[in-house]
Amino acid sequence: MNSEILKKRTFDFALSVVDLIDEMPKTMSADVLSRQLLRSSTSVGANYRAACKAKSTPDFINKLKIVEEEADESEYWLSIIRDSKKFKIKNIDVVLKEAGELNKIYSASARTAKSNNKITKS
Repeated sequence: MNSEILKKRTFDFALSVVDLIDEMPKTMSADVLSRQLLRSSTSVGANYRAACKAKSTPDFINKLKIVEEEADESEYWLSIIRDSKKFKIKNIDVVLKEAGELNKIYSASARTAKSNNKITKS
């Protein structure tokens, strides 16, 4: 998958989370969960853009690992929101699925980049 498609997917993912958060009630638990989710979900795209501007392969790999961690964290917060059953949010399963897919994409990309880096060093 090319970088422009991934940039768009991560941007769209962040926007979908913003919409989802706006559906949450104004309670203390919703506030805490939504802030955590907003930080991690917007960080996915921001850190991927940084990875695309990496200065070296090791720098690229490190930045991709951060993207993977943020996607995983987003998946975690979305799961808590869904599974707590305190919030009635439409499309949460779609957003959660996208978080999981992004997590898998960046995990595989980091593994591939790491593997390719080992091959070129040999």
